[in-house]
Amino acid sequence: DQSVAPGATCREATPSPPWAAQAAAKVLQAREQRREPGALLQAEDRLRYYLNPQYRGLFQQLGRLEGGLRFLVELRADLMEGLASKAVDGPHVKEMNGVLKNMLSEWFCTGFLNLERVTWQSPCEVLQKISDSEAVHPVRNWVDMKRRVGAYRRCYFFSHCAIPGEPLIVLHVALTSDISSSIQAIVKEVPPPETEDTEKITTAIFYSISLTQQGLQGVELGTHLIKRVVKELQKELPQIEAFSTLSPIPGFTKWLVGLLSSQPKDQGRNELFTESEWQEISELTGDPSSNTLKKLLNTNEWVRSEKLMEVLHSPLMRLCAWYLYGEKHRGYALNPVANFHLQNGSVLWRINWMGDTSPRGIGASCGMMVNYRYFLEETASNSALYLASKQVRASEQVLALVAQFQQNSKL
Repeated sequence: DQSVAPGATCREATPSPPWAAQAAAKVLQAREQRREPGALLQAEDRLRYYLNPQYRGLFQQLGRLEGGLRFLVELRADLMEGLASKAVDGPHVKEMNGVLKNMLSEWFCTGFLNLERVTWQSPCEVLQKISDSEAVHPVRNWVDMKRRVGAYRRCYFFSHCAIPGEPLIVLHVALTSDISSSIQAIVKEVPPPETEDTEKITTAIFYSISLTQQGLQGVELGTHLIKRVVKELQKELPQIEAFSTLSPIPGFTKWLVGLLSSQPKDQGRNELFTESEWQEISELTGDPSSNTLKKLLNTNEWVRSEKLMEVLHSPLMRLCAWYLYGEKHRGYALNPVANFHLQNGSVLWRINWMGDTSPRGIGASCGMMVNYRYFLEETASNSALYLASKQVRASEQVLALVAQFQQNSKL
């Protein structure tokens, strides 16, 4: 059983506690005796040697071999899968995963990465891999794939010098005349145009970014890819004035259903909506409690009723604004996509009603999508502000929706 092997390897290769303890004692002794710097540095170096697990050296040797880096990426993917499924567990396995992640972060730094553009003339295996790995908006067929790499579209990926031609992370871009509010217009099922009029292009929309190698989770690739693509687009199309995402909001529906479950059980009372809103919702669902609404949200059935969609429009928009702006995990945005783009220095710019009407979009975020706007001259300061002070830069639209939430909801 391959999934069990890493656990045994971890335990066998863990530093011997007595040796590490003795080395630590010598470091303390050197400091207390105020010995010369060379002796202290030597003692500290010896301690570092004993604290490093033996498999780290093995990984370094493997990384130098042909195909070794690919093997280590796949090994970490197996480790993560084993940890997630509880097939392997324990501090030694988690430590190995962390050590491997840190080593991969060094090996996959920007200096070793190549930016490659995908076109319809790219190798078939590259197109197939990108199609198979698309995690945000699945590719339907080859016509759809041709559209995504054709006119008014760009597709880029990072490859590594030790794994040439292998997509590691992929970014899809739509070239438009304004900031898109709906993914339907971008991935619609129509034949791609043969040529593009560059004079019509003023905006670049990043609408999908997908990691193709699960073993590289947590390795900072997405941020560098976006920065490199921005530079590439500025070079090719200097007239572009705006850079923005059109991003999904995974987890919103689940969060909302959880909030509904936590509401008071009193019939006719709900702290997420105004009295008039809840009265209309209750009349349309035929249930003064939250149970029917939760069921409708979980099954996507609510979009079948135009009246219910109309009633839910305003409350869902303000709830979504609060979810992105106000819900936190350790002080940072709870939503992982929001946290990623805010760390990059973007602005939480616009929430779009029915931006994704696919079953997947309705189920994940009640059909809403969000634009994170990249004002290039402000990204560095925005990123520093978010990372240091955990402050979210947001547009007037988002702040107005947040204010409505705070006024109308009693959470």
